[in-house]
Amino acid sequence: MTVQDHRIYLDYNATAPVYAEVVDAVATALRERGNASSVHADGRSVRAAIEDARDSVGELVGVPSSAITFSSGGTEANATVIRGLLGSGAVSKVYCSTIEHPSVLEHVDPQRRSSVNGDGQIDLNKLDDALKKQHEPFLFCIMLANNETGVIQPVGEVSALVHERGGLVLCDSVQGPGKLSLGTDSLGADFLTFSSHKIGGPQGVGCFAINTDVALEPMLIGGGQEKKRRSGTENAPGIAGFGAAARVTGGRSDGEQIEQIRDQLEDALLEARPDAFVFGQNVPRILNTTNIAIPGVSSERQLIKLDLAGFSVSAGSACSSGKVSASHVLLAMGVSEDMAKSSIRISIGAETAWSDLEKFVEIWATL
Repeated sequence: MTVQDHRIYLDYNATAPVYAEVVDAVATALRERGNASSVHADGRSVRAAIEDARDSVGELVGVPSSAITFSSGGTEANATVIRGLLGSGAVSKVYCSTIEHPSVLEHVDPQRRSSVNGDGQIDLNKLDDALKKQHEPFLFCIMLANNETGVIQPVGEVSALVHERGGLVLCDSVQGPGKLSLGTDSLGADFLTFSSHKIGGPQGVGCFAINTDVALEPMLIGGGQEKKRRSGTENAPGIAGFGAAARVTGGRSDGEQIEQIRDQLEDALLEARPDAFVFGQNVPRILNTTNIAIPGVSSERQLIKLDLAGFSVSAGSACSSGKVSASHVLLAMGVSEDMAKSSIRISIGAETAWSDLEKFVEIWATL
């Protein structure tokens, strides 16, 4: 047996493995021959599949299906909300935390990014002070759970502060479904964004949910699809797969088991390497994520050795050249550049077996 015959996938936060039900749903949708905008029977069949998926996604994320607009993924969803609010004049400025995903960060002036503490949570006192100086309509972007550290943000408290100052809130909730309580009511956000492939659905499809009457100027215009919020023929197979993934995710009840395995893994890693450090371990994190560093051992070295041994994990971030760079998230937390360049992210799922993780610890400990 070669390494390729039995690779251990520990990168669920990047993309979760596709469910068999999703493959079936996508294949069924691909066999349809209609366009969802057509009024004949073939078109209505495709439309029904899209609306079924909308219902399933809405049920999973805790919002009415009518609030959901499908997109090509979380990046487009974030961009549509940010640029749409600026384009409509609903807001004049955009703010965010320093640990946001690049699909948000690159829309926001560095001077309008709110800091986080050493545990990776937004500093509410500093945010409150900053918002007191804001007198124009604005948008604040805050992710629900960080994709690199797993640290959960106090979105409800942030939303209350922002609304008190007359602002709107966009919550990047991509890492939330299946792991955390969701919905515009529980989080208080005006917009939520999601991505199919983070929950075992197809890549290239996502959505945003709206909980406000504020107008968005659409980025894509022409056909008027998705209630004129996002024109273009819908990706019916992708959306059907997204719906199937939402149904499977909503029916799972193994979160506690995944969290126990994650905690067991961290105990074993720290026992094997007492010099190692787990980021965000003092605050709430999503149940499947570990970001750990070995001082003096580069992320790149760890990734290469683990990859050759058959394990798929990630470093903090990667630039277009393919070189591993220091995580902007860890740097924002006050971690030194050397330490940030020594971290890897392990993100597990329901299919992760403890026997595989034992082997992982054995190899990682020799680095």
